[in-house]
Amino acid sequence: MTGAPSPDRRRFLTAGAAVLGAAASAQLWLPSVARAAESPLPEGVFSLGIASGDPLPDGIVLWTRLAPDPLHGGGMPDEIVPVEWEIAEDERLRKVVRRGTAYARPEYGHSVHVDVRGLHPGRSYWYRFRSGGRISPTGRTRTAPHPHARGGSLRVALASCQNWQHGYFTPYADMLAQDPDVVLFVGDYIYESTPSSAGPRRHEGTGEPYTLVQYRNRYAQYRSDPDLAAMHANAPWVVTFDDHEVDNDWAGEIPQDPDKQSHDAFVARLTAAFQAYYEHMPVRATAIPDGPHIQMYRRLEFGRLVRLNVLDTRQFRSDQVTSQAAAEDPALTMLGAEQKQWLLDGLHGSPARWNLIASQIMMAETDILPGDGKLWYYDAWDGYQVERNALLDGFASVRNPVVLSGDRHLTMISDLKKDFADPSSDVVGAEFVGTSISSNGDQDQAAFHAQWDPLKADNPHWKVIDAHRGYHLFDIRRDGIDARVRAVDTVVAPHATASTLATLRVETDEPGVQVV
Repeated sequence: MTGAPSPDRRRFLTAGAAVLGAAASAQLWLPSVARAAESPLPEGVFSLGIASGDPLPDGIVLWTRLAPDPLHGGGMPDEIVPVEWEIAEDERLRKVVRRGTAYARPEYGHSVHVDVRGLHPGRSYWYRFRSGGRISPTGRTRTAPHPHARGGSLRVALASCQNWQHGYFTPYADMLAQDPDVVLFVGDYIYESTPSSAGPRRHEGTGEPYTLVQYRNRYAQYRSDPDLAAMHANAPWVVTFDDHEVDNDWAGEIPQDPDKQSHDAFVARLTAAFQAYYEHMPVRATAIPDGPHIQMYRRLEFGRLVRLNVLDTRQFRSDQVTSQAAAEDPALTMLGAEQKQWLLDGLHGSPARWNLIASQIMMAETDILPGDGKLWYYDAWDGYQVERNALLDGFASVRNPVVLSGDRHLTMISDLKKDFADPSSDVVGAEFVGTSISSNGDQDQAAFHAQWDPLKADNPHWKVIDAHRGYHLFDIRRDGIDARVRAVDTVVAPHATASTLATLRVETDEPGVQVV
């Protein structure tokens, strides 16, 4: 994969919505006899757009969901509907390399997850769907490099935390122009909060989602954001969830407010939330939920350049920590024993130059007590310090570990220390905590710096902290990672101006991150 778009890719991007509209009215690829036999579907059946995800050297997941009435359960008949798909080597879809029929089933919200195989590594492809006489927009995706490819580059965009009510998803318009090879989304794709008129947009419904239909409606509303839809249609995504896809600050099978949600009620809510998550994400069938459980931690390879370890820091964690003593309890876990061993095995056995860890929550220390003593941010890895410190100790023997996180609604870029209690401790890695797409809205920058700047002396490992909305962009090559913090001037209006707030560099085999 390459960070610089080819001329063909640039033409596709600049055409924008016009290309998508033209493709939707392009040639039908089914014989007229077959078309005549189809049951017609209403306009807007592809209202939720299209997406791709989890790229392999020879494969990709293609996604859509049929939903002509998206905010009211979808509006599809209670029957299985065939959906034709095709994927081609050119944007006009004249050089089709794979095609077939998937079946949109009512029990999965008429979503479609096509696991296409037999593709060439490191190549762009274009795809679309057709059903009931309707044709989807055309999307572009890209496979991972050959497993033994050592050179080249990979452009990754890191995103998280998009609250519909706090603002428009304007950072995606700039991300689209930057043309990443893959988008890594590390949590809070939706927010389960009740509707409010305090922000620029209002959540659908009348309260928090608890049922499957309610979660479907919430996802459908988020999918209607045009900038988010365009970004999904132009690059493969690798996704994982945090808390707001279900319930704020949940852990395992424990809700935020167990006095208000019984165990059985919360298990039912988990089941509904995971089902809706699967239905709306471009993930493989391995992620089909089993009741209140879903397999989300997984590993993706991008040649010998990058190994990406995607974590699940919600399903297996001990209950939310609320005290200093609990934060240092060796019995508490963020990952669970099985996932922790899986991560360690994958890191120490990696053939890749760069070992990326996608963690929903921040790994570096946040000491929010000025002066002597410590006061930690418990929802992050600070609340599970024994396990975190053991991982950091292991990072010392891992080649180029870099953690990519979200959750904080802030940019917080840090050196990872072997022992945060010792300021002279070795640096063993780097962490980029990406800011939010829209959560917290247009934050008061003066108030932010008045609160956080006095804490820098107690957190010398911080390299950059900032409270603008946006995302992080990484150009990864064998000799280093060049990172940019991309920010927009507003999310309370549907259009924004983007700029680079900070540029950073991680050198190969030199742990830590440097401000350029």
